[in-house]
Amino acid sequence: MAIIKVGSTDLPSPSEMSFGIQDIKKAERNARGNLISELITTKRKLELSWSFLTAAQLQTILTAVAPNAFSVTYTDPITNASRTGTFYAGDRNVGVIDFMNGVPRYKDCRFSLVEV
Repeated sequence: MAIIKVGSTDLPSPSEMSFGIQDIKKAERNARGNLISELITTKRKLELSWSFLTAAQLQTILTAVAPNAFSVTYTDPITNASRTGTFYAGDRNVGVIDFMNGVPRYKDCRFSLVEV
């Protein structure tokens, strides 16, 4: 089983992965200065990076996260169980190591997946 699945595509295992948990709140202060806060929802943000990728692996990743929104399946650290949510990809960054027989090899591919 892949660590990250986007739609029906298993992504290569990332070199690094971190989770962000974002509470979306509506908050204001009353006349006494006390905070009145309402939790609207909680969203996830996954930070992914790959140290080295072949051209084919990079193409698989970038194609999978190209749509405006897509499903992502991963192990959620809160429940320690598989979770599927709808996400979009932030800016994608990737470097080129070198070219082997005219084919590029890539390094330091990284981006965020943000739950919608």
